[in-house]
Amino acid sequence: MSSMPARLGDEHRRALLKVASDSIVHGLEHNCPLPVEPADHAAPLREVRATFVTLHLANKLRGCIGTLEARRTLIADVAHNAFAAAFRDPRFKPVTKDDADQIDVHISLLSPPEPIQFNSEMDLIRKLRPRVDGLIFEEGPCRSTFLPAVWESLPEPHQFFEALKRKAGLLENYWSGTIRVWRYTTESIPQAY
Repeated sequence: MSSMPARLGDEHRRALLKVASDSIVHGLEHNCPLPVEPADHAAPLREVRATFVTLHLANKLRGCIGTLEARRTLIADVAHNAFAAAFRDPRFKPVTKDDADQIDVHISLLSPPEPIQFNSEMDLIRKLRPRVDGLIFEEGPCRSTFLPAVWESLPEPHQFFEALKRKAGLLENYWSGTIRVWRYTTESIPQAY
């Protein structure tokens, strides 16, 4: 399995949280993500990484958007995903100025996804690592993902996988030999950091 890059230091973690919060404020004023210049930031923040930004308001999900494949610098990906989580998550109305002051930001840095080899649904279920694995599910045009944090509300591997299929728009008992699944891990950066 590909290893996660070295954990970020405290100053880099704080910088990412600040950029995420600043991008939300910038979005309220300009309707676009905070522009960031990667060259102005430390080398670890210029690495090309995939991230998710999750927003909570009063301990309830308020938005979650991310990228599964690394295609931007870490600092730019966080700015983009924080804006998108606040204003582009189709499950929620856009964040308001009143909301912005109370939003808790959580950043997840993803490891490169690794395919899981399996020969049946039970074989796949046995290979899952609760509270460790994030999963990407793909069947034809149907695709979904759950971050490792979702294990907190779906602790049983069978239950976790059924919900992942539902999220992809399939029935929970759906199975075919063409399903593909990848796993990844995350480094979490909570607001309270």
